[in-house]
Amino acid sequence: MIEALNKNTAFTPRRGPVVLAILDGVGFGKYADGDAVKMARTPVLDGLMNNCPCTSLKAHGTAVGMPSDADMGNSEVGHNAIGCGRVFAQGAKLVEEAVESGKLFEGNTWKEAVAQVKNNNSCLHFIGLFSDGNVHSNISHLKGMVENAAKAGIKKVRLHILLDGRDVPETSALEYVDPFEEFLAGINKEYAADFAIASGGGRMVITMDRYGANWKMVELGWKTHVLGEGDFYATAHEAIEDLRKKTGAIDQDLPAFVISKDGKTPLGTIEDGDAVIYFNFRGDRALEITEAFEAGAEFDKFDRKRVPAVYYAGMMEYDGDLHVPSHYLVNPPEIDRTMDEYLCASGISQLAVSETQKYGHVTYFFNGNRSGKFDETLDEYLEIRSDVVPFEQRPWMKCAEITDVVVDAIASGKYNMIRMNFPNGDMVGHTGNLEAVIVSLEALDLCLGRIKAAVEAAGGVLVISADHGNADDMFEHGKDGKIKVDSEGQAARKTSHSLNPVPCIVYDPESKGEYAAELRSGLGISSLAATCIELLGFKAPADYDPSVLVMK
Repeated sequence: MIEALNKNTAFTPRRGPVVLAILDGVGFGKYADGDAVKMARTPVLDGLMNNCPCTSLKAHGTAVGMPSDADMGNSEVGHNAIGCGRVFAQGAKLVEEAVESGKLFEGNTWKEAVAQVKNNNSCLHFIGLFSDGNVHSNISHLKGMVENAAKAGIKKVRLHILLDGRDVPETSALEYVDPFEEFLAGINKEYAADFAIASGGGRMVITMDRYGANWKMVELGWKTHVLGEGDFYATAHEAIEDLRKKTGAIDQDLPAFVISKDGKTPLGTIEDGDAVIYFNFRGDRALEITEAFEAGAEFDKFDRKRVPAVYYAGMMEYDGDLHVPSHYLVNPPEIDRTMDEYLCASGISQLAVSETQKYGHVTYFFNGNRSGKFDETLDEYLEIRSDVVPFEQRPWMKCAEITDVVVDAIASGKYNMIRMNFPNGDMVGHTGNLEAVIVSLEALDLCLGRIKAAVEAAGGVLVISADHGNADDMFEHGKDGKIKVDSEGQAARKTSHSLNPVPCIVYDPESKGEYAAELRSGLGISSLAATCIELLGFKAPADYDPSVLVMK
């Protein structure tokens, strides 16, 4: 059992709850051009920044456990850091080290997958996000595994590629596909092997759904990767070019395709006796396709038509409580003693709320990749179902509905701590549609105004921050700071997260002057846990990263 927190007798908890509002994807922009946060009319947010204690927090790179400061943060690692109050080495770093050291290939899972293929004279399949965005996957990890498979004597490999255009430039797919095709050709020549791309499609169209938001995506992925059903193309290059012309879609939204050398037979269906490795290391967009492979006859999300008997493995364990998948290549970070757990041990009632797109972030990831509640009586989690439409079509998303819940929860007096996530700045930011992002942020600001008023009426404290930037950097910029242009001479849109810091604002209308008006600087978002704990009247655990508050 985790111990209760020690009370801070020098601090008087406020009448109302502490509310942690995570404005997903809202950072401090580096450039005026393309900074939708600055371009939007946000009088409430602006007023809070100008009139309340405010600082900036690091939300990328080593500050959130990524390999280097060239790596963007993301919602998974961001919520891990916020929720556990410390920085743990994350999936990207753990997998990179396992591949480079060779430890991955010495593990039982890799050896069993290789043995499955060699003993059955069958095929090894890789499915995953095909880029170096380092948020869900990294193509370098795939390359290392493909090379090792060839060295291990595997003669047939098929790749099922999910095109990114979200964590990397929006139409960069061929920058990954073409060099990898050359790499595969070299492997085939050196090892007399048959390694090839077999299928693909945009990450927001097939396979990579999360939180059960749209199982149709997973069904289409199953048909594409497993059954080989879909539009046939001779090469992935040809498919990408043709589908771009037909649809005008960016990479993440490109339709599914299947490779066929004769125009009749799919090149790489998944069959009995094969092995399948899902090489994404991040869990949220891995759980559903994993369930499709591992579930038995009770599976009812869609008609799989046939379920090949394969050895299935994930890059990491995607759910440590459910132990999914059964086999995985790299151990996930062992995150313990999260803020939620400490607060439950201390008798603090809590509410976590967001819409489907970020619900798992304020629960599962916030709690250190743990499903379920720490205390059924003190923890309450509420999911508001997201719309299943392109985000730019309804950029306000469910911010009003989330706000309805939070305003009522504040007034109820039932909760000591409320944490919430507004997905707008991130999910709409990923579309690259600047106008839609501005609308999303202005809708968000209206909601912040309602929450601010509710906090003031209840005598609570509102802490506003973010898990990473995105909406603050909507154009691609060169090293000289100038906007890059696309093939049509327009500003090149940026759909990935930014490397910018994020705000941390403390609105404390009944402050008794226990802390300085100037907040600490130079900290990361992991400091939000200690901040909230202190505002609840407790002392944070000694090994938590320091609070932004400077107590007098």
